[in-house]
Amino acid sequence: MGLFAIRDYRRLFSAQVIALFGTGLATVALGLLAYDLAGQNAGAVLGTALTIKMVMYVLIAPLAAAYADRLPRRMFLVLLDVARALVVLALPFVTEVWHIYLLIGILQASSAAFTPTFQATIPDIVTKESDYTRALSASQVAYTMETLLSPVLAAIALTFMTFNWLFIATSVGFVISAMLVLATRIPNARPSDHAGPWARVSSGIHTFTSTTSLRGVIALNLVVASAGSIVVVNTVNHVRDTLAGTQSDVAWALAASGGGTLLVALALPWIMDRVADRRVMMTGTIVLLVGVLAAVAMTGTAVVSWVATIAIWIIIGAGMALIVTPTGRVIRSAVRPSELPAAFAAQFSLSHMAWLLTYPIAGWVGTAAGFTWAWSLLAALAVTGAVGAVLLWPATTQQAPAPPPPPGGIDRPLKKEAVAQEATLTATQCSCARPV
Repeated sequence: MGLFAIRDYRRLFSAQVIALFGTGLATVALGLLAYDLAGQNAGAVLGTALTIKMVMYVLIAPLAAAYADRLPRRMFLVLLDVARALVVLALPFVTEVWHIYLLIGILQASSAAFTPTFQATIPDIVTKESDYTRALSASQVAYTMETLLSPVLAAIALTFMTFNWLFIATSVGFVISAMLVLATRIPNARPSDHAGPWARVSSGIHTFTSTTSLRGVIALNLVVASAGSIVVVNTVNHVRDTLAGTQSDVAWALAASGGGTLLVALALPWIMDRVADRRVMMTGTIVLLVGVLAAVAMTGTAVVSWVATIAIWIIIGAGMALIVTPTGRVIRSAVRPSELPAAFAAQFSLSHMAWLLTYPIAGWVGTAAGFTWAWSLLAALAVTGAVGAVLLWPATTQQAPAPPPPPGGIDRPLKKEAVAQEATLTATQCSCARPV
């Protein structure tokens, strides 16, 4: 409750929740719109749309972070929310597949600039380490509740309205989010330590590739994307075609994955106070591998059941929460305060680069060759990411601030209080590290 006593955080969190629920409704509607326009090729259409989304995320996020310290953050976030509201409002009028691709490109370019800027704002508002840990968990709970409840709300809504109305609800959500952000006191970003546009764009990527724990995070991103793509891309065709389900059944299947995430997210604040971040994330890796391999095994059976599908979807949701939630703490303990915007943008870009690889496999290979081939390839990528994480992030590694950037950037000396803060965070992160 101490966390939510912080007025500005409370408003930002409310804005996040409202925007997330709107986005969740739009996600369900987008899958149904793709099925309405393309039928059995909906997986390929949705896979293409999500691939466009990932391209925008990979390209736009670092550029936005490079210039975020030169813009008033509050107005920047408000304008991006308004832009997203206008784009989503146009989706009900789509009549061709290429319309989806165009609008998704514009929408996700705005989201690619919004999300890392929003994430980097939270450490500036919630400065106490214990509160920040709970802020990360609260954020994960928000994502979880959206994943769980948005499909449920969509399923209920679809019983008495068409899916186009879900896009309108999303637009309203973005407008309310913009109003809440406008009412929040948001400090502008700290000036970047890097001179020159290329140094600012590349600084976050350099931090990830030169820091042991963050290299491990890059590998874990591949595990999350491989498992998550099965749920995000293939649920609509798996439920409608393989299980002969209805539109509402699609929403309930997506809600099952959210339920798995929710069960884990509710326990994570207690767990993360007692267990090292690396151990939590490696446990999540094992859970996701079990889920993906079970999905592959399910496709090889003569009868694919609802019970098996729901159980696997729950396992995948739980594993994703175990990996994604501690990532913010790992980043915060690894970089200097002035580098947080670039680091969060780099994680946003790199994680979605993994989704850029896995979405087409789930969508295109799943449509052309079937789920067995697609999910087998995704399982192989998940195993590759898991092995890479173990090799790149040894259990005995102690976290330290990232090394200076390459020539082209100016690395200013850290102030004493910043050094002390990072040392405290390092001690907190490593105090309970044990071999996995």
